[in-house]
Amino acid sequence: MTQDLSITALVLQASLVVQIVMAGLALTSLTSWTVIFGKVFGLRQVRGSNEEFEREFWSGRSLTDLNQAAGQKPQTAPMERIFASGMREFLKLREKRLDGGAQLDGARRAMRASFQREMDVIESHLSFLASVGSVSPYVGLFGTVWGIMHAFVGLSNMTQVTLATVAPGIAEALVATAIGLFAAIPAVVAYNRFARDIDRIAIQLETFIEEFSNILQRNAGQPAGAAVGAGSR
Repeated sequence: MTQDLSITALVLQASLVVQIVMAGLALTSLTSWTVIFGKVFGLRQVRGSNEEFEREFWSGRSLTDLNQAAGQKPQTAPMERIFASGMREFLKLREKRLDGGAQLDGARRAMRASFQREMDVIESHLSFLASVGSVSPYVGLFGTVWGIMHAFVGLSNMTQVTLATVAPGIAEALVATAIGLFAAIPAVVAYNRFARDIDRIAIQLETFIEEFSNILQRNAGQPAGAAVGAGSR
């Protein structure tokens, strides 16, 4: 008899344990692709908003005006939030008439704390992709091993074993490994790409913190109420 060896038939004919493994891997793959697409658009938006604020920052506009504008926007860029936290702390310490060094140190600490919060948000779900990429092949291999064991146990009751009787059981077991690889490979590729993009964003933000700190250093020690000079390269 000609047996149906299509993917759908192999999945439906597999044992319960293998079907559970396949369903789990398929759900994991779907979730992984959702995270990947969300991360692609999210990182693109972060890069665009950071570049837009950086152009505005170096346009010669007063930093006091930029700080006021940042507080009025419903949604700001990560770089703009770092700027606002540093500026807010700097102005607060200047009103307390602390020396210039204390003002600069306080602003830098506030910006570093804001930087860490922003990086935590940007790196969200990255560990999920790493876990999917490393675990999925082994889960698929477990399903394959279990399926082959189940197939051989069934063959033990047969008096005559041929390739036609062995092939369906092994084929349906190997589908689990295929699904595991299908879930793992995109997750690994996406993780490496996102990690590289996030490193570039982190470098961009850290560079901005250093450049903004230099501007604040030139304005440190001025009396309260004095305008903070504009950024210029």
